[in-house]
Formats: sequence, structure tokens, C-alpha cells
Amino acid sequence: MLRSTAAMALVFAATGALAQEKTVIEFAYPYSHLFDVTYEKVLPKFYEANPDVEVKFRATYESYEDGTNTILREAVAGDLPDVTMQGLNRQAILVEKGIAKSLEPFIAKEVDFAKDGYHKAMLDLGTFEGDVHGLPFSVSLPVGYYNMDLMAQAGLDADSLPKTWDEVVETCAKLREAGVKNPVFWGWNITGNWFLQALMWSQDKPTVIGVDFQLDEPEGLKALETMHGIFRGCDMQNLEWKAALASFSAGEIAMMYWSTSALGAVERAKGDFTLMTNEFPGLDGAPHGLPAGGNSAMLVSDSDDPKVLDAAWRWLKFITSGEGAADVARTTGYMPPNKAANEIILKDFYTANPNKETAVRQLPLLREWQAYPGDNGLAATQVIYDALEGIVSGEYDDMEELQEELTEEVQALLPADPS
Repeated sequence: MLRSTAAMALVFAATGALAQEKTVIEFAYPYSHLFDVTYEKVLPKFYEANPDVEVKFRATYESYEDGTNTILREAVAGDLPDVTMQGLNRQAILVEKGIAKSLEPFIAKEVDFAKDGYHKAMLDLGTFEGDVHGLPFSVSLPVGYYNMDLMAQAGLDADSLPKTWDEVVETCAKLREAGVKNPVFWGWNITGNWFLQALMWSQDKPTVIGVDFQLDEPEGLKALETMHGIFRGCDMQNLEWKAALASFSAGEIAMMYWSTSALGAVERAKGDFTLMTNEFPGLDGAPHGLPAGGNSAMLVSDSDDPKVLDAAWRWLKFITSGEGAADVARTTGYMPPNKAANEIILKDFYTANPNKETAVRQLPLLREWQAYPGDNGLAATQVIYDALEGIVSGEYDDMEELQEELTEEVQALLPADPS
């Protein structure tokens, strides 16, 4: 957050003399390494259109789970920001606990606000009991990142990129024979068990149905066996995710499977090699579906001052539509959830930036990024994370045994079936 805070301070300093005349709102968001540059571009545009508002940035969240835990603590302490960015799969708990406010009263006052300007799959994730509580800010999908210089060492080009996970393992062998020491990083440790859900949705199977964890189904075993096959077949290193992104950017990893969200950061940090993205591989062909990642803007202000609430809504609306949303694509690998930003403002953008178009081609595959129901949802996320790390580290090799143990432990954390 240090770089972000310093950059924002320059903007604040320019308007400091008028600070007493402005309505001040507080804002918090995750992943400074991805979004600092976005907000640095968005903020001056917002101030130009809203000179009576000042946005104060709180310390960034380390992850979506950290963001949710932080808001839950701040709600108890009576120290909430006015607007928070939360993972699409973490909105429900803030609605259920009465922390996130319905946006319907604000939307109703907008003359030109059109709900259908947002991709439906995303807007639905912010809608609870028929009311919109979160407006999507950024949409991500898993993709493949390729260092084409290292791929060429193994005789591979753009036409021979792997399309299935078996082909990925075969490619790892070719890369090792060509002297590439670390052929792959597969993002098992991405937030919210996202890649486990990607393997489930690839088989057109949700990870959760109601309150039932679905890992005990054949698709669950196939997902675990696929991960095990990649980790062992490619002899993948157990890297912390920030270290993995840095290693790929430095030209040390040939293939990286991660969220499209990191593309902007990788492009800015990468060494002197040709980068190419491509569709996320499937199990026996193209995936049937993929979980929609990203985050949503939620109004959580505990202020009853109409000016503060109005200013918070204006900021929330600005960053999720029009030029604000377009800057998401310009500065990251995320796709704006707003159709106007994608189809009008960015009409020629993807033609000029083909690596960022990969995720757009996968939009028909969008599926829900699921949260685990109940008060122990975050605990369930951690249990699964620990199990997946056990596969990477070599602690677990019997996937049928792990399937049974993990299903039992996670299901015990979820609410009882009301029937």
C-alpha cells in the first residue's frame, strides 16, 4: 500500500486547501500490486467530475479472505469504511449480517442507470433477495501464461500450446529435456479455492449444491487426481503465489496458470521475453465452465449523513461504469463487467492487446465463484487450502483417501441440511 498511499497523497495535496469544503469518504480494496495503478488513473477522473468529494484510502487487504475478515471486525468495532471492495464470492456474508446496504434506493434515483449494462452473471452475484447489494468492479477468469522463448527451446510455438492437463504434463517433460528447470506453476493457492472450482466447473459440476460439498462425487476425485498429476508429473515447486508471479515475470517459469487479473502486473514487470496468453486447458477437451473471479463494490458505511452516503454512491458508481470500469482493463488483466466499457469505450482495445482478449473469448464459460455457506465458510476455505498444499508438498498421494477425509472435514463445517 506504500506506493499507492504516496501516489494518492499527491492528488490529495493538490486539493488539500479545499479539504474542509469536501465530503470525505473512506475506501478499502484488496491486492495493491494489482489495483494501485488502476485507482491512480481513476481518482483524478473522479475528482474532475466530483470536485466536492475526497476519497481517503485505507490500508489494502492482503486477499479477499482478509478483506472479509477485516470488514467483520470493523463492523463490531464501529469503524467501517464507506465503500469496500469484496470478492464476488464473499458478498453474501456481509448481506446476511446486515453490514452491506442495498443499492436499490440509489439506483432508483438514477435517471440513466441500466442494470443490464453489467454482465448478468456478475450482477446476479451481487443480488440477494432481489436487491442489488454489490456492483461488480472487475471480472477475471483463469488463463494460461506462456514464456514463448522458453517454449521455443522445447520446439513449441503458438500452435502447439497445451489444450488439456495431460498435454501440460507432456509439455513439462519436453521443457525439462530442453533444460528448463521449472516448467510450470499451477495456481492452486489462488484465493477462495478458485482453481479447485475451476476443475469442478470444467466438468460442469458445482463445488457446492445447497449446503452439500460435492467433492465426494466422481468429478471431485477427478479434480484431485488432475492436480496430483500436474504437481507430480511436472515436479512443480511449492511457491508462494507472489514468488511464483515474480519468478514467471523474471523469465524462470515457462508456463503459468493463473488469473487473468495479474496480466497487467506481469506485463509491467516481465523481463525480455515474448509473453502469450491462451485459453485455460480442460480435462478431456475445452472446459464446460470456469468460475468468474473478481470483486464487487459494496456500500458498508455506518454514516447516516446523506452527503456522505451520496458521495459514497457516486464513487461506487463511477468505478464500476464508464471510464472508471474501462481503466480496469487498461491497467490490469481484468475485464470490466460493464458492457458499455467493453463494447464502446474499449472497442479497439482488445485488438491492440491480444493477451488481454483471451479472457474475453472465455466469457461464455462464466460460472459462479461459490462461497461455502454458513458462518464457517472461511474456515472451510482454509481447510481445503491446507489439503491442496498437502498434495503439492507431497504429504498426500492417495487421492481417494484425501477425497474422503476432506469431504468429511468440510461438510462438518457447513450448516446442517434443513430438510
